[in-house]
Amino acid sequence: MTMDVQEVMTEMGRSARAAARVLASCSVEQRNEALLQIRAAIAADRHAILAANEMDLEQGRESGLEAALLDRLALTPAQLDVLEQGLSQVAALPDPIGAISDMRQMPSGIDVGTMRVPLGVIGMIYESRPNVTIEAASLCLKAGNAVILRGGSEAIQCNKRLGDSLAAGLSAAGLPAEVAQVVPVVDRAAVRALLTMPECVDMVVPRGGKGLIERVAAESKVPVLAHLDGVCHVYIDADADRDKAHRIALNAKTQRYGTCNTMETLLMAKAQADMLPDLVTALQSEGVEVRGCEASRQAAPDITVDAVEADWSTEYLAPILSVKLVDDVDEAMSHIARYGSNHTESIVTENASTAERFLREVDSGSVMHNASTRFADGFEYGLGAEIGISTGKLHARGPVGLEGLTSRKYIVKGDGHIRQ
Repeated sequence: MTMDVQEVMTEMGRSARAAARVLASCSVEQRNEALLQIRAAIAADRHAILAANEMDLEQGRESGLEAALLDRLALTPAQLDVLEQGLSQVAALPDPIGAISDMRQMPSGIDVGTMRVPLGVIGMIYESRPNVTIEAASLCLKAGNAVILRGGSEAIQCNKRLGDSLAAGLSAAGLPAEVAQVVPVVDRAAVRALLTMPECVDMVVPRGGKGLIERVAAESKVPVLAHLDGVCHVYIDADADRDKAHRIALNAKTQRYGTCNTMETLLMAKAQADMLPDLVTALQSEGVEVRGCEASRQAAPDITVDAVEADWSTEYLAPILSVKLVDDVDEAMSHIARYGSNHTESIVTENASTAERFLREVDSGSVMHNASTRFADGFEYGLGAEIGISTGKLHARGPVGLEGLTSRKYIVKGDGHIRQ
């Protein structure tokens, strides 16, 4: 690690820690005002932000970035609109900080409860998507946390421009610009530094490819909130409504390819096999390469590519889909348990008891009934935005919004009580 990068990151960490202390003492009204001022700064700098994103995209094309990564890198005017809406939505959410719950009186006479408190300083490490810069900053700010944002080198121009908007909005609201800092260097040593500063950083959240997240989890001396893969499934049950099943499966795969909540494997009850040819035709007309097990290829001859063992556990992030025919919901759930990544699974069925079993027994962060997996998203869940989707079981799970960025402490109230 070069000394220059180490010095940059150490100073950012110390500044973030100091800013977090300031943020902990300010009112929710001031935090909300900062969110709205950031929205105004983005609106004022809109053309420059889009121009910076186009510079990143052009560089990405020249360097041979894959289509899925270019898709994640793009920041369109419509996506900027969503970011601005998200800032307002986060500002409108109830304040999680200081909320006291479960207050109860103990036999000793003391009252005991818990209070929601900020984590402190969050380190975000992410690839491609520049929208994460604003989404993460907005949630961290609302939850009373400072954040250090280390985006990928492929998005550096846009991220730096968004960082300017963050600084402008925070300053306009009377808060330190260091509440939300964009790392200005692309050297990977910056990531190593961020992972080894537990004195400055309280939690690291990686978002990106499996390689990045595995590296962060292996090297970090700071607690990590992460998911590795988005191997998401849709299971079309024997009792599914065929029109619903067709629409949900098509949307879950084709609405957007390069996202972690996109369906990668379609499971279908053999009783529904005769609907598979039309669905395959629709998928292929959207440019999807369909790979199938032997039974599915017999049911739909247009499937010409064999699905091999590795396909069932692959997150394609591309127009590729694996299809498997199964006997029933039990086989579907067994397949998901073996090959899934605990991210998002959906069942399409009109049988309420089968749906209830699936919702109860499938062990994933989001489990759905008669809905596209593409809804597994913080904005769609009413969180305003999400800082990531956690597939672990500790602290937070599924789309992580405000509550996942807080901790709690015990509050004890007495009136001169002493322990006997």
